[in-house]
Order: sequence, then C-alpha cells, then structure tokens
Amino acid sequence: MYDKIFPPKKLALANGKSILEKRSRTPIILIVVFIATWLSVHFTNFELDILIRRWTEFFVIIGEMIPPKWEYLPYIWRPLMDTIKMSLLGSIFGAFAAIPLAFLAASNMVKNRVIVILSKVFLSILRTLPTLVSALIATFIFGLGTLAGTVAIFLFTLAYVGKLLYEQIENVDMGAFEAMESIGMTRIHAFRHAVFPQVLPNFLSTSLFCFEGNVRYAAILGYVGAGGIGLLLNEGLGWRDYASVGMVLFMLAITVFLIENVSEHFRKKLM
Repeated sequence: MYDKIFPPKKLALANGKSILEKRSRTPIILIVVFIATWLSVHFTNFELDILIRRWTEFFVIIGEMIPPKWEYLPYIWRPLMDTIKMSLLGSIFGAFAAIPLAFLAASNMVKNRVIVILSKVFLSILRTLPTLVSALIATFIFGLGTLAGTVAIFLFTLAYVGKLLYEQIENVDMGAFEAMESIGMTRIHAFRHAVFPQVLPNFLSTSLFCFEGNVRYAAILGYVGAGGIGLLLNEGLGWRDYASVGMVLFMLAITVFLIENVSEHFRKKLM
C-alpha cells in the first residue's frame, strides 16, 4: 500500500543499469505527526483563538513586575539562602548516594541479574516521580520546612545522577578491572581503583549540572510548603503583588546566573 502511494524512484547509472532509490519515510512520519497533533488538540480541548486573543496578558503581568520592588530585598535574603542550602545539601547527598546504587545497577559490575534489575527499576521509579510530588510527600513525613525540600532534591539527584552514572560504568574499559580482580582484589576494591577513576570526571560534571538545575527546582518547592524562596513567590502571586514577585525573580535569576557560571568553569576543568 505504501509502495503504491509513494513509489520508489529509479536512478540511472553510468553503466546503463538502473536501481531503485531507497524510499523516504518522511511522508509517513509527517502523517503520523499530523494525526498525533490533531488527537492532542482534540483531547486537551486546546483553543487557538483564546491563545491568539489573550497572549498579550502575559506581557501585562511582566510589565507590572518592572520595576521590581527594591524595598522588598531585605525579606528575600534568608529564603534565598534556604533555597541554595536545600539545593546544595540535596545535590551533595544525592550524588554520593548515587554511587553505590549505580554500582548495583551496572550489569558489568554485579552478576546477579535480580539485583541489577531491581536497582534499575528503583531508579526508574524515582525518575518518574515529579519533584513537587516527592516534596509534598516529604512534607507529610518530615513536616513543613526546608528539610522536606532537601529530601525531594536528594531523591531527584539520586535518580538523575544514578541513571547517568551506571550507564557510564557499563561503558568503561574493563581491562584494568579484570587485571585487578585476577591478582586477588575484591570487585568493590577493583571498582574503586580501576573503574571509578574513569567515570569520575563525568560524575562530577553531571553532579554540578544537576546542582544548577536543583537551584531552579528548589525555587518552586515552596508551593507545597517545602520552604525556600518559593514561599515568597507563592505569597506574592496569591496577593497579586507582582512588583515583589519581580524582585524575587530578579534575585533568583542573578543567583542562578552566578551558580551556572561557576559550575561551568569547574566543568570545563574536568573535561
């Protein structure tokens, strides 16, 4: 059926022979994309006319944020520091906890397939759990405050770094590891001396990159009571105090910019 609708073209060669050109899959891909788009619009009740009529409202709110309320600055420092502390602690603990879990999930390190599969499934479950949901669960367990936010960031970092780390471990050169095992080293000691040094630069780079993102994620955890600058954002938006929200976003943007530049500097040193 596909061949009849989109027949392959014949190409003439210099020797007088002809061959069939490989059929392009572009038409069928475009059809599938069109159908998927139509179904998405239908099931989500997307209304383009509302988007066209009201998109300017977004800039109205931004206009009310400018200029920001500078006198609100003293109230921002402590929540901002709480956000940075949540991100830092959650990232550090999560990155270190990801090392043993990645070891258990690496099929070339652990020969027990049950342990490998369970470790990978555990990481997959953590990755599918949104940070806001884990923060909400943490607030029920640990109460309102920055501890819940730190736990949520810890779980996200554990899943993110653990997934990338075990994939890196599975692709390392196993020659040195096998040599160390042959002289009597345990698998853990051989991993520490032969495998981990190979993945260490990527591990540190991934952890730094995750920390950058965690600062932004931590900013919205206040919506579920996990502390930090998100509480101020939620309060300002609730009271329609957009000038204060603009001040919070301005300080958050500067903080994220500085952290990203410092992190990028160190990541380049690790490459």
